[in-house]
Parts: sequence; C-alpha cells; structure tokens
Amino acid sequence: MNENKFSELVKIVKKVRRECPWDKEQTHDSIKANTIEEAFEVAESIDNKDYNELKIELGDVLLHVIFHAQIAEDNNTFNLDDVITEISNKLVRRHPHVFGNLEVSGTEEVLRNWEQIKLQEGRKSVIGCVPSALPSLQRAYRLQEKASKIGFDWQHKKDVWAKVEEEIEEFKRAEHFEDEVEKEKEFGDILFSLVNYARFNKIDPESALRRTNDKFTKRFQYMENKILESGRKLKDCTLEEMDKYWEESKTKL
Repeated sequence: MNENKFSELVKIVKKVRRECPWDKEQTHDSIKANTIEEAFEVAESIDNKDYNELKIELGDVLLHVIFHAQIAEDNNTFNLDDVITEISNKLVRRHPHVFGNLEVSGTEEVLRNWEQIKLQEGRKSVIGCVPSALPSLQRAYRLQEKASKIGFDWQHKKDVWAKVEEEIEEFKRAEHFEDEVEKEKEFGDILFSLVNYARFNKIDPESALRRTNDKFTKRFQYMENKILESGRKLKDCTLEEMDKYWEESKTKL
C-alpha cells in the first residue's frame, strides 16, 4: 500500500470536515445510516461480481471509517491512530497461531480459539457481540454460528429439519387462535429454524433471500412491461392474464 496516498486521503477528509458546511455539521448519529448503506453497497457489488464497483464501494467504506474517526477527534474521544492501534492489537492478540507459538489443526480450531480469546478479553457472552442492528436473517445466522463455535449445536442435519417441521406445526396450531402476538412468535421460530437449516447447508440466508427478491423483481417487471406493451394497465388484467406473462418470464429470466 502506498502510505502517501492514505495520508493524502486523511488530509482531504480533514479539510472537508473543516471547510464544508455540510461535513462540519455531521455527527456519528447523522451519518450512521449512510455508513450502513455503504456496507450494503459493498455486499451488492460482491453479489454482482462487479469488482470495479467493489473497488469504488470499498473506498466509500474507508471514507466513513476516516470520517467517523475525525468526528471523534473533533469531540476529543479518540482519533484515527487509536482506531488503527486497536485493530492492529486485536489482530495480533486473536492470531496466536500466526504471531505466537500456538499450533492449530485447522480452521475449526482457529474459530474456537477466536471465541475463547474474545471471552478472555472481557466479553461476558459469546453471542453478545452480534449487533442487534443487523438484518434479522443475518443476525439469526450469526447468533447460531457463534453458539456453534463453542459446541452448542445440532449434531445431524436431519434433526435440524425435524425442528423446522415442528415449528411449522406449532404455527398451524397458533393460527386457530386470535392471539396475533403468539402467531408472530411462532412464525419467527419457523424463520429461525430455517436459517439454522440454511447454515447446515452452508447457505447464507440473507444472500439467498436477496437473490430471490431480485429474481421476483425482474420477473414482475417483465410482466408489467408486457402488459403495458399490449396497451393495457395492470389493474385492468385478470390474475390469469398476469399469470400468463409471469410464467413466460420464467423462460426468459
């Protein structure tokens, strides 16, 4: 890495923070949503295998890291050097098999050690570091993954699917009553169990659903366009007519 380029970027951020009216007004809270959005744009460019776009989006994420650090420096809480020191120390501390004498048998042992080291650092819970702000499917996956690393997990995939079926039956029973809260709880249990089954199949549920959402969007818009091309409006079509174009979209997209 060219250190001069990084230093130049830091100088640019400091300058816009000092001289741009908008940048001067920003706080951690005001740009928090933008920071999250940039992370999702990174994920989207990876999904699309658009590596030129990934390069651009990673730059946006880097900008947010530096900008948050500059806001903190202005508030006398910490600075960019502190951020770099913290992550450097953490990487060395959590890789004793790289920077120390510890020997490991493979990836699984590395991950188990990682969780144990975090507890030694003062974490009170293995799953306590999973952000509540994560999308719910992704958070469920991470919670289950973290629990698995200390051995709290199902032994066989068939048992995980049996749990899915059990939760579906419990939801069906809840449907007979008018307790909306209970139905929501049981439906949440179904989703949580499905996420677990996805994990056992090495599927990222967030990515899987995002792919399905994209597929639905493309097929629905294909149907919309075909109806508009025929000189009609969607609201004037019957379900059968819409379904004809929907099925046609499956052969095209």
